Amino acid sequence: MDPVDALLEIATLLERERASRYRSSAFRTAAAVVEGLTPAERADAAGLRRRKGIGDSSFAVIQEALAGQVPRYLVELRERYAPARSALRSALRGDLHCHSEWSDGTTSIAQMAAAARGLGHEYLALTDHSPRLRVANGLSPERLRAQLEEIPAYSDDGFTLLSGIEVDILDGGELDQEPELLQALDVVVASAHSKLRMEAAPMTRRLVTAVSSGQVDVLGHVTGRLITGSRGTRPPSTFDAGAVFDACAAHRVAVEINSRPEREDPPDDLIALALERGCLFSIDSDAHAPGQLGLIDEGAARAERLGVPVERIVTTWPLVRLREWLAR
Repeated sequence: MDPVDALLEIATLLERERASRYRSSAFRTAAAVVEGLTPAERADAAGLRRRKGIGDSSFAVIQEALAGQVPRYLVELRERYAPARSALRSALRGDLHCHSEWSDGTTSIAQMAAAARGLGHEYLALTDHSPRLRVANGLSPERLRAQLEEIPAYSDDGFTLLSGIEVDILDGGELDQEPELLQALDVVVASAHSKLRMEAAPMTRRLVTAVSSGQVDVLGHVTGRLITGSRGTRPPSTFDAGAVFDACAAHRVAVEINSRPEREDPPDDLIALALERGCLFSIDSDAHAPGQLGLIDEGAARAERLGVPVERIVTTWPLVRLREWLAR
């Protein structure tokens, strides 16, 4: 097995497990080091071990791969993580929610785009956070304009990187970015990240105002709940879901099926309600690392189990149809 492939697969699986970013980054760093070496340099075990970026764990993986073995650590991770299976997964063409190191993601835009191409995506929307979310290094208008200048460089034959943002929904339903900038983006995902325990009536007004603004394409992780994981648990926000989904349907705003296992947001009963109210859906990874883009396996399996029709999932649409919807 090629040692670079082994190191990158380990990094990917660690990211899908939402392991420490330092662990996955260490294996990506080691892969970059090995990729730049000649066959003779790779075979020089003593010299390899002394190289910066090669630690004990990555060295063991490299040695086992060079010996023609599947590294034991990789075997362990493959057994520990089994992606969810569904027929719907093969219908997904892209992902409208991910983050790079420009905000709180772990890697560059180039690495996120490369990982999306590797999954066979036709498109990926880069949706780093907006300025109010300082803990996530949200993008000021100036930084977002600078990012927009870089986006075209990551599209090539068969793959398009869409410009976007995960814009914070402020307390009164306002959107946390300049309206002119929001208009310039391909995709706007709007999510609430603060005051999630707001009383039901004002929270309902807040969400309805946001999705009725004419500037939102996707309503992200609508309840804000956390059901497991290193951040602990958090109850869902309370609001009149019927009113919110009616507004989404009226303005053709897609309800996100967030694929992160610690969220599973919306809950099953709210997906059923959104279906009843005529909503569109977007199955998204909310990836903060390349390996997490594959989490859409989980979202696809949930959507299939709950009977969400393929034709109502915007991330199954080809890019031409998706752009027509985004330009509505």
